[in-house]
Amino acid sequence: MVDAYQRRDQVGLIVFQRDKGRLVLPPTNSVELAQKALTDLPVGGKTPLSSGLYLAWQVLDNAKRKDGEVRPIMILLTDGAGNVSMTGMPAQEEAGRIAELFEQAHLRSIVINMEHAAFDRGLAQKLADALGGICYNLPELRVDTLLSTVKREIDA
Repeated sequence: MVDAYQRRDQVGLIVFQRDKGRLVLPPTNSVELAQKALTDLPVGGKTPLSSGLYLAWQVLDNAKRKDGEVRPIMILLTDGAGNVSMTGMPAQEEAGRIAELFEQAHLRSIVINMEHAAFDRGLAQKLADALGGICYNLPELRVDTLLSTVKREIDA
């Protein structure tokens, strides 16, 4: 967040848990708001991946429409395994179709594969492909590794 603030970038946060995606931090460059949003971040449970993706698409598309100079990018931490559908179609198929909206709108995305390498089913990579983005398998998910990976992509 400090880096985003210094660069005058904005950061938002969407979580997908239980039955739908939730915008817990609308796009902002406020370090204080981000810290507050991260304090009680829910984890675990079902994964409504398509709902989270759809909400992210709406947020990024709106930002792009408001300001043509904005270059939105989604950073998605996931194993790619959605198990809650919005429409009744199979959850993975639905997530793949929503992911295609990102590519069609030319919205950049980075997928960080959260699945352990020994159990990787390739779902995160498949999702990154549908998004038209890149997928990283980080051997260890540490703040410094994640930050340097994301910075490298943003600057590319």
